[in-house]
Amino acid sequence: MFRLDTTTNSITPIERRSFASLSYGERKHLQEWVAGSPECLGEDLLIIQKEFDGFDETRERLDLLAIDKDGQLVVIENKLDDSGRDVVWQALKYASYCATLTRTRIVDLYRGYLQRQNVDEDPEELLREFLEVEDIGDVQFNNGSDQRILLIAANFRREVTSTVLWLRNHQIDIRCIRAMPYKLGDEILLNFEQIIPVPEAADFMIGVSEKNAEQRSISGGDAARYNRRREFWAACLSAIKASDIRLYDNISPSKDHWLSAGSGVRSCPYQLIFGIREARVQLELIRSERSENKALFDELYAHRAQIEHDFGGPLEWKRLDNRKSSRVEFARNFDGYDAENWPEMIEWMVDHLRRLQKAIDVPLKSAAETTI
Repeated sequence: MFRLDTTTNSITPIERRSFASLSYGERKHLQEWVAGSPECLGEDLLIIQKEFDGFDETRERLDLLAIDKDGQLVVIENKLDDSGRDVVWQALKYASYCATLTRTRIVDLYRGYLQRQNVDEDPEELLREFLEVEDIGDVQFNNGSDQRILLIAANFRREVTSTVLWLRNHQIDIRCIRAMPYKLGDEILLNFEQIIPVPEAADFMIGVSEKNAEQRSISGGDAARYNRRREFWAACLSAIKASDIRLYDNISPSKDHWLSAGSGVRSCPYQLIFGIREARVQLELIRSERSENKALFDELYAHRAQIEHDFGGPLEWKRLDNRKSSRVEFARNFDGYDAENWPEMIEWMVDHLRRLQKAIDVPLKSAAETTI
């Protein structure tokens, strides 16, 4: 890693250090850093357990257990300056132990984790939002033998990398991520870099994997559910485009339970939600920086009385302090999977989308100008 000096048009190396020389520990430091910011591993992961020891008749502890966006379990093993020679065997054991975890057990594990973190939120709701589904019953958690493994260390021994490459050739999704500390003046920098597989190769393999996963998922009940959603959104979009609302003019029907449209403010879309039990209109604040979402929300909330007056009633204000995003929403109960209810649902959505846009559009643009 190098520091760029634009005044002299030159670069200077940043001092590479070891975790030991900086007095950092595996559990106290590296594990906590990853648990607090799992995006450092290069993808969206939800940590559901830490120091997990719930394996029958063993005393072994899994460093971190996560779920990815496909509902697959991800075993995360952290080492410091050296991977050790047994890390692959250790991680494979944990993956085999986790292979039997059911949806109910996964939710219970996550509930226990949240309680230990003093987070008073419903684990099913958090899982639903992370996986972007209306009902976690839609997700096939921990499918088959597709558990994934992430190994983290500053240096990986040759016997480890050789074994990892062999396992990958046999369709085991195991990856090596190098975590390296650097010292720049009084600052300590930490760089995470996936070294196996190299990202260029990973992109291709992930694409093939996603295609296969999609082909597996679009069958039976999944296909029927996706078709139902597309039919609903086609009817809903037709009604919206026939109204005076222009937000969705260039949006096509989707298989997902949500449909987004830009508000004119970066990463703050309006969304329509088609659920099994409810319909919802909302403004979602989903910028990459948590602080920006909270600042926007707080600025909007300061004008709550006027916004709700213009909307015509109270809104749900969800700052979501334990998450990156925030949102403002309004919902009504419907049996969404009964097509006889669709005309009423669509009429309700169009009306309340219009009211939400009218009430919040100007305050949102003003908030974006004054807070960011």
